[in-house]
Amino acid sequence: MTESPKENFVITRGVSFALAKTLTEMSSPRPKSPRTPVLPKKDDKDESFWDKIGTIGRKKRIKEVQEVQEEGKYAIDSPGSPTAPEIPPEEYSLLDNEARAIIEPRSLEEPRVQELIQVLIDWINDELAAQRIIVKDISEDLYDGQVLQKLLEKLQETKLDVPEVTQSEEGQRQKLAVVLRAVNKVLFGTGQPVTKWSVESVHSKNLVSILHLLVALARHYRAPIRLPENVSVSVVVVKKDAQNQLSHRTYTEDITTTYDELGMRCERDAFDALFDHAPDKLQVVKKSLITFVNKHLSKVNLEVSDLDSPFHDGVCLVLLMGLLEGFFVPLYDFYLTPKDFDQKVHNVAFAFELMQDVGLAKPKARPEDIVNLDLKSTLRVLYNLFTKYKNMA
Repeated sequence: MTESPKENFVITRGVSFALAKTLTEMSSPRPKSPRTPVLPKKDDKDESFWDKIGTIGRKKRIKEVQEVQEEGKYAIDSPGSPTAPEIPPEEYSLLDNEARAIIEPRSLEEPRVQELIQVLIDWINDELAAQRIIVKDISEDLYDGQVLQKLLEKLQETKLDVPEVTQSEEGQRQKLAVVLRAVNKVLFGTGQPVTKWSVESVHSKNLVSILHLLVALARHYRAPIRLPENVSVSVVVVKKDAQNQLSHRTYTEDITTTYDELGMRCERDAFDALFDHAPDKLQVVKKSLITFVNKHLSKVNLEVSDLDSPFHDGVCLVLLMGLLEGFFVPLYDFYLTPKDFDQKVHNVAFAFELMQDVGLAKPKARPEDIVNLDLKSTLRVLYNLFTKYKNMA
């Protein structure tokens, strides 16, 4: 039976939506997998003038937003500075009016800084190998004082009266305070705090302070290592003010300088043998040197009774050189009453210069050794003078 066009129209309008959808799918190819329908791209020729104007406007607004975002990022990253330091976000956890010094991350990537850190790590691991202590990260492994304690005990051949293991932060600080007092006493003859490191800076994993501390220990004990010379880092001091604003300043910190010695331990000599095997003969040598020194110092009404401490500030050494060579040493060239470690080192170094000026060999000892009351070093220096001037009236 043939349907009329009118009836066909009625049937089509009466078909449900689901049935129409099914008929449509049957009449079109089935896609291999679900996908987002892609609208046919409008031909450029069909794009109207107003469409083009709208597109240009949108692109301009997007570009403006991107420029504003870049300006905002620059303003945040570099407040008041054309080259802002790269500071990790975790370093911004500061209290009001608190300041913190950290090494600029770019400095840590410098080859000489990396070399210095690795040399110090290898030295510590060599010294503590018998105790099966392995240091991998200087800041993370030394901040609590445990490794520093073991290192100082090994180098000093002594035992510190501190707890072996401390878990609490307060306990770590107390232990670190004891260790650093012992270090300062060894290095400077006093347990008073110093400027280059402190309990707070070491415990907060301040790499600059830890490097200064390890370099000082390595040089004092003449570690069998070669420290890279002229190592410096850029240090950023970040401060948080009462208005919750961060400010920073950058400066260069010298970690090592140029060293005359290689850092190696000196070869053993007669004084090592006297100290180790002939303490009775050592006393005879000391008595002879005291007699020699007093023979000349008595001309300026000075006298020493031992050799352990009278020469550690360099004053007697300077005066002795003037008396032996018959020249006056201007008082402005040295500190007649030195007040701190640096002034004493200056005096001893100046005395060493006078010795070289008159033809004596450069002393093997360092000025720091004399200031630190190293008796062997003092005896070596005085014995060199005795050898040249022993027959002098």
